[in-house]
Amino acid sequence: MAEALFETLREGFAGREATRFLESPDGRVWSFRDLLDRSAAYARMLLAFGLRPGDRVAVQVEKSAENLFLYFGCIRAGGVYLPLNTAYTLSELEYFLSDAEPRIVVVRPGMVAEVGLRAPGAIVLALDERGEGSAASAADAAAGPFEDVPRSGDDLAAILYTSGTTGRSKGAMLTHRNLASNALVLKDCWRVTADDVLLHALPIYHVHGLFTATNTLVAAGGSILFLPKFDLDEIFRLLPRATMMMGVPTFYTRLLADPRLTREAVAHMRLFVSGSAPLLAETHRAFFERTGHAILERYGMTETGMNASNPYEGERRPGTVGFPLPGVQIRITDPETGRPLPVGEIGMIEVEGPNVFKGYWKNPEKTAAEFRPDGFFVTGDLGRFDERGYLSIVGRGKDLVISGGLNVYPKEVEEAIDALPGVVESAVIGVPHPDLGEAVVAVVVPEPGARIGEAEIGTALAEKLASFKRPKRVVVVAELPRNTMGKVQKNVLRERYRDLFGPAAG
Repeated sequence: MAEALFETLREGFAGREATRFLESPDGRVWSFRDLLDRSAAYARMLLAFGLRPGDRVAVQVEKSAENLFLYFGCIRAGGVYLPLNTAYTLSELEYFLSDAEPRIVVVRPGMVAEVGLRAPGAIVLALDERGEGSAASAADAAAGPFEDVPRSGDDLAAILYTSGTTGRSKGAMLTHRNLASNALVLKDCWRVTADDVLLHALPIYHVHGLFTATNTLVAAGGSILFLPKFDLDEIFRLLPRATMMMGVPTFYTRLLADPRLTREAVAHMRLFVSGSAPLLAETHRAFFERTGHAILERYGMTETGMNASNPYEGERRPGTVGFPLPGVQIRITDPETGRPLPVGEIGMIEVEGPNVFKGYWKNPEKTAAEFRPDGFFVTGDLGRFDERGYLSIVGRGKDLVISGGLNVYPKEVEEAIDALPGVVESAVIGVPHPDLGEAVVAVVVPEPGARIGEAEIGTALAEKLASFKRPKRVVVVAELPRNTMGKVQKNVLRERYRDLFGPAAG
């Protein structure tokens, strides 16, 4: 494997420069030659603006082909790509800019002046959803030959900020080796080839859409149908031309709610992949019954890319994320002592491998705290291996509820509730309680028209769960709060219901 990310990816489409790489919904097509030429134009532009190896390029723009070429151009120019969620406000953006200190910032056209005031040391350019703006114009004008700036596997390729549900977001430093190794492993594990066509409806400011999806397809020389967002009509229009789709669980629940999802509609598809948030076992089963396809669920995170995957060949077990990827080691340990735990026991998931990030940007203390002496990264996720080696994610360590001194794992309670008739899904949290310290609370989404409430759920769980695990309160809601990648925001729920047992409890 080549050391530099783009050099590695380029080996995947060598000899296919004239073939289709990317297509937008309006039918515009870019070849791999266009990818090479356009990314080189952005690289020349960035260098002309003074980019030096290791400098950050912060990008908060709408998804477009030009956005993708800017990403590859940044990597080829030796820069460190910093994608930012388009939902971030100016005040949130100011934190990332002050922390990362980018040399160049690319934003939507209406934000240039404001961002310029907040990042006085940076050059601020514009790019809109059509791929037009001062960044694209500057790339157009940056003519001449180009050779990739040499990079080693240990050099930074990207910084991605964590979601920041507890305290300030931290910048995860991802190297060329981290990203290249993950792309090659996924290509092999998921049998991705030059014949594949990926239906891409994910955002590209996130690991899933930018690295897992895009890098993997480029490494295989495959092509991409590039949608600006998830739109059911567009999905069904383009589905007959695709062989693969990667999505978050919400994609699959929305597909299941549409009568157009039939066996015939997806008979030509090779693979459906789900990630970024837990896929309900019920969704997995319902999708298989409707389509004959078993969704392949995998496990990754901002700091590591992908860690584990259900097998391409073999049983894809609902409720699990499969086996460690080749080259990746995963162990389950006691959260307090770090002692490895036996099969079947719940503990902290720790990961080691070429995919694991270099550390947190300008935060050596946090970095040191999250790594074991032998190099394993402490993910903060709780999980367990079953007797066949499949990994299940039980929840985040911070989601653990300690009620009356006893540990309650929310996932176990959620699975019991989700299995009840009339329940779509649930989220279990701990909230302050004057006697127990924390009380178990279930927030439940019922099926339309279902008559289900606190009493019914309490009765149903009486024979399934020990009394200390059963919710002290059940709150019925129309929907659960989620972030842009479909993850349930339990921090929002904890704040919303923190006074459920009285203000004195807090």
